[in-house]
Amino acid sequence: MKRRLKMPQLWKAFSFLLVMCNGVVAQTANRVVFSLGTFQNVTVPGNTTVEVQVSGIPVEVTYLTFQFHTWRHNITLSYTEVPALGSSHTATDAGLLSPVLRSQTSLTWYLLASDSPPLTAVGVVLPYHGGDPVPGGCNLESGLNFDPSIHLRYTVFETTITVAAANVGYARGASPPSCNATGGPQTRLEYDVYQYFLREGDLSEETLLSHIQKVADVGGVTAHGTKVKTWVPGDELTASFGSAPGQGVIYSVVVRDPVLNTSALYVPVHSYACSFSSALDGCMTLGKISTKVFFTVVGLAGLCVCFFGHRFFKCELFWMGLCFAASIFYVIITETTTLNYDLRLALTSLMGLVGGVLLVMSWWRCGSILCCVGVVGLLLGFLLAASVFFTPVGSLSIFQSDAVFWVTFGAIVLAVPLVFLRWPREGSIVCCGVVGSYSVLLAVSTYISTSLSYLTLDVLKRLVDGSFSRTSATVAFQSIDYILLTVWVVLAGGSAALQLHRERERPFFPPSPYLMWQQERERRKTNVLDPSHHVPPLPSRLQGRLLGLIRRKEPAEERTPLLL
Repeated sequence: MKRRLKMPQLWKAFSFLLVMCNGVVAQTANRVVFSLGTFQNVTVPGNTTVEVQVSGIPVEVTYLTFQFHTWRHNITLSYTEVPALGSSHTATDAGLLSPVLRSQTSLTWYLLASDSPPLTAVGVVLPYHGGDPVPGGCNLESGLNFDPSIHLRYTVFETTITVAAANVGYARGASPPSCNATGGPQTRLEYDVYQYFLREGDLSEETLLSHIQKVADVGGVTAHGTKVKTWVPGDELTASFGSAPGQGVIYSVVVRDPVLNTSALYVPVHSYACSFSSALDGCMTLGKISTKVFFTVVGLAGLCVCFFGHRFFKCELFWMGLCFAASIFYVIITETTTLNYDLRLALTSLMGLVGGVLLVMSWWRCGSILCCVGVVGLLLGFLLAASVFFTPVGSLSIFQSDAVFWVTFGAIVLAVPLVFLRWPREGSIVCCGVVGSYSVLLAVSTYISTSLSYLTLDVLKRLVDGSFSRTSATVAFQSIDYILLTVWVVLAGGSAALQLHRERERPFFPPSPYLMWQQERERRKTNVLDPSHHVPPLPSRLQGRLLGLIRRKEPAEERTPLLL
């Protein structure tokens, strides 16, 4: 009786070991065996070709896709042992598609890591059936007959992905449907674009290779990714997104056949929107010292303005004028010059100082409160408009038009100063709290990675780069962003409430020093009882001082002899 109970357990253990041996086979020097749908780490020595095999292909499988992902170095995936144009793909996220013939039960590919140290990466072979769409099956651009890869390129402003058109599924061993037929079955296919954000500031190889396994198949993409766009028949198969240097993003595209209710996945790609090989602006040198110094100073000043701005009105005007002028002149300098980043930042700081002094002097000389508060309100309006377009509203297709975007943006910006005309003191205090606390977040963002800095940076990018209008406003909003957003709300609300309570019994605004001086001068001229009324004018006093230097000073004591 005991033996009968142990036999099933032994058989389960034996079956488990058999599956494990079939799924993960030890890699030899130049050969590795994959099992369908099983992820496997592979080490590819430098300047060495590794043979990749998969066997035991079921009869219902029509084609296979092989994807191989590395962290930073390119890998070449080829159909032949010697890579050639039209039979290989070289990238950090390489992929190939191979149709399966009727009697075929195994396939072979080749991996090559040229001019690089030994690579450790992850690969997987995914099977598809006759009804599944064929990703890249209607490729007309490159030399590959099937191109299941996502082609990615990035700049400091945007990241663009492009895919080749897919074809509908077909039976194993049959000829694929023609891609040139107008109104053919492949025109019914739809494409869903997904994003998957890695942890902010995490550029490690372990993180990438572990997370990319989550979105390497259709089920993983739909479960963990975020759908950001859908291409319907007739759309151009390209999409642009805002670049966030140092933020890891995995892009995936799922092609669907709505008639057969089937789907397939293009080979996912990842990007950090920066280069690991650059010595100046590389991924490992993000956060320049000049940027940290500039925003740290602005953040500390903004923290003081946040709590004491309205009490020290001249300081508030200087700081607001600095921010207003710096934002404008950064765009102008970037558009009209080819200076490097540090020089642009230095000129921006200089023009910001000039703008702050001019705003203070305009109030000192003219005393126009509404004019100065209007400039302050423009900053708050800019921040409010940028916040609106930082939400999913900014990803709406209607705002990809520059005319619609800037008209809407300008309307929001101008609406805030108009409200301030009715409540100038309250508007000034609210602006101190909101804008001052946001400058604190900008200072924090130079030391830790956060997406809130892109709230205003995306608008500046759109001003500088005209093609940025096509990008998506989707950002990685993670736990640190929620924490900083809470800090921003609490800091802005608390500081504004504190200033409103403290200033409730004080005059709305301090008087202009120049106007006070004018009034005092007129008072002295008309008030004869005031001792200052009899003080000679300044030119007369200066003339008397000069004459006193060249004339002989008469003695003040009495020198006449006394008569006795």
